[in-house]
Amino acid sequence: MSDITTMPVIKLEEPIQRGEQTITEVRLRKPKAGELRGTQLVNVLHMDIAALEIVLPRITIPTLTKHDVGNLDPADITQFGVELSGFLLTKEKREAFP
Repeated sequence: MSDITTMPVIKLEEPIQRGEQTITEVRLRKPKAGELRGTQLVNVLHMDIAALEIVLPRITIPTLTKHDVGNLDPADITQFGVELSGFLLTKEKREAFP
């Protein structure tokens, strides 16, 4: 498992309210192959909302629900999609990007 301090942090444009709790930022950990089950990698790379609704609850800290993901601000879901897509690249490919 990854060290939590090395996980990307998504600062939400629109916080998630859960009762008394307000979530303003979410950490993402790199998924293992099994956590991508039920999706097609091309859909994850295309930041398909249905694919993100499946994968994000499996890799977010605090854990987001499918409902949370479906209610995210478009800017926030885009941030998640970009970070998740980056996890699918090899280290060599990631380093080639500016």
